[in-house]
Amino acid sequence: MTIPSSGLVYLDANAIIYSVEKHPIYWPLIQPVWLAAKGKANEIVSSELTLLETLVGPLQAGNAALATAYEQLFLQAQTRLLPITQSILRDAAQLRAKTKLKTPDAIHAATAQQIGCALFVTNDGGFRSVAGLSVVVLDDLKTP
Repeated sequence: MTIPSSGLVYLDANAIIYSVEKHPIYWPLIQPVWLAAKGKANEIVSSELTLLETLVGPLQAGNAALATAYEQLFLQAQTRLLPITQSILRDAAQLRAKTKLKTPDAIHAATAQQIGCALFVTNDGGFRSVAGLSVVVLDDLKTP
């Protein structure tokens, strides 16, 4: 993965989950993004929707420590959750009308487009259908 020398890097919910839970396959692929952000070259952003998406699993499992780990991640200086605005919802509706994206993914894509992210990190190939979005699908980076 080529990390931009500066700018916003958007992580969708699955990339956040892999980061917090240190997934053995995907964490090594995402870690350079976090290191670049820690070095202040980039800022990691995501939609506020990611908070909902990442907390469901820990809450279902009754894992308060993991839920807290997600909450803490979004309080770091190099991360920022972006609000879901009416403008984003309108753009997401346009994306839903033109692509096969489901509502949550359309919200992520619309958010990333509106802020002009330099890179969009996901493990969902459906985002490739979004024009103008520089998408990296983590499965494409795995070594066989």
